[in-house]
Amino acid sequence: MTGISIEEEFLLVDPRTGASCPRAEAVLARHRICCPLPEGAAVHREPRPTQIEAVTGVCETADELYGHLTAGRRTLAEAAAGEDCAVIASGTPLRPSPDRDHDAEDRFGKVEADEACGCHVHVGVPDRETAVAVVNHLAEWLPTLLALSGNSPFDGGLDTGYESWRTVRQSRFPGAGIAPYFADAAGFEEQVGKLVDCGILVDEHRTFWLARPSSRWPGVEVRAADTASTVDEAVLQGLLTRGLVRTALTDLDRGVEATPLDPQMASAAVWSAARHGLSGPAVDPVAGKPVPVGDRVAALLAHTGQALEDTGDLALVRTLLGILEREGTGAGRQRRAAADGEIAVLRMLTEETVPHA
Repeated sequence: MTGISIEEEFLLVDPRTGASCPRAEAVLARHRICCPLPEGAAVHREPRPTQIEAVTGVCETADELYGHLTAGRRTLAEAAAGEDCAVIASGTPLRPSPDRDHDAEDRFGKVEADEACGCHVHVGVPDRETAVAVVNHLAEWLPTLLALSGNSPFDGGLDTGYESWRTVRQSRFPGAGIAPYFADAAGFEEQVGKLVDCGILVDEHRTFWLARPSSRWPGVEVRAADTASTVDEAVLQGLLTRGLVRTALTDLDRGVEATPLDPQMASAAVWSAARHGLSGPAVDPVAGKPVPVGDRVAALLAHTGQALEDTGDLALVRTLLGILEREGTGAGRQRRAAADGEIAVLRMLTEETVPHA
């Protein structure tokens, strides 16, 4: 079975107002003393002191993934409470920090000037050459993963009209969106090297493509999703991503290469997913035409169905997609809560982020 690891980025907020709190170092220090994690799991700092990250170990089964994700969230919540702040999973903050820190390390400050939280899924593959080929195969499905994950509708307390404002923010940076088609790993390395040489990227590890070969181990990293409000939604992203990777590996074993996408259609599909999520039209980036978003979700499930069945995850994925269809995305739930005021959104996110025992 193919291992999955998920990185979840969270915001640290004032539990009374929802304003971002720059207390990551204190929360990390407290975590090291008070809060153990499963083997292989970890907590890391993020570019800004108002953000923090929990990382699972390499998980083989959905049950393992649930256990690691739940433990990471509970650990952070306990450590944060000790520093008079709370942890929430939202792609963008409800309110920026009143004493916003402008002294982030140079390496981060040059490329990421604001708070944006994602759910990053790592799946192992044999080598870097395979990773580049798999990323090509993933390209057409990345907008659908994004549509399923929209969880950042607000900016500075105002409704942006988007499901994923995080995606819009990150589109400002070079190396965002769907990566170009690369014929091999050498072509990938050459292109990234040119972007670094031109001063566009700080280093070869800091592209913002929605999927890319992992820079740390033999695998691919899929960064399409907003951070997931619930553990269920994070697990859904993990299982679907593994299903896509396993399907791509099967296709490659059969000699089936990915079809390069038209760059404009790829951008249109990402924009539509960020704008509408599951509530509006989608763009099929291969056919180059508008389609109902439900058709793209159904096509994703059909495409990954055999791989999900092989890992024993198909029934669970169907269940989680059904929950999402009934309850809506995180962005939709944030908007419904906002009818009762900003504090109601904070309450909803706090309750959804940390599973109860």
